Amino acid sequence: MPEDISVKICGLKDVAAIDAAAQAGARYVGFVFFPKSPRNVSLTQAADLAIHVPVGVAKVALTVDADDEFLDELTTRVPLDMIQLHGRETPQRVAEVKARFGLPVMKAVGVADADDFTALDAYAGVADQLLVDAKPPKDGTLPGGNGLSFDWRLLAGRVWRTPWMLAGGLDATNVGEAISRTGARQLDLSSGVESAPGVKDAARIARFMDAARAA
Repeated sequence: MPEDISVKICGLKDVAAIDAAAQAGARYVGFVFFPKSPRNVSLTQAADLAIHVPVGVAKVALTVDADDEFLDELTTRVPLDMIQLHGRETPQRVAEVKARFGLPVMKAVGVADADDFTALDAYAGVADQLLVDAKPPKDGTLPGGNGLSFDWRLLAGRVWRTPWMLAGGLDATNVGEAISRTGARQLDLSSGVESAPGVKDAARIARFMDAARAA
């Protein structure tokens, strides 16, 4: 993987997936804490999985509108490098989580049209990283991991001082176009490297990383 491209593989549920992501060159792995998701893991599962993550690969916890009680237990039981807020958390809530738990915070923001960038600009002032994702369907139950993309042309020419990741519908067939259109240097994906919902596929992970390198 080129030094200026970083990939986060999210929604890992077993050691084999962690090994596949790390061996392929992923720089972040994500654990999902959202019961409605097919990628959901318990705190016990996550604590066991985190032990297997190699040094140098960042461990990210994806949470959705989590309260302090859950985050207290999460950060106590699971060794983490970053908290990802993937719900309707306000900029104030992002700042509160950073201050209380002492970990970098990534805020996910769904994008469907140009108006959604107002929210991104607001979070850029408080989050350590931004995750620019596709908005979920109106009748959807998952805030992310839906395999949907948005019009990447909306990102052309946009610059934030805060580091950001591109997410939403990425896979080996479109990652080159995604990088070309958006200038993204960080990529986040989940369903794009699965053989079934929640089941990571080592061959698909390898193909994605090869395609990102080629881009």
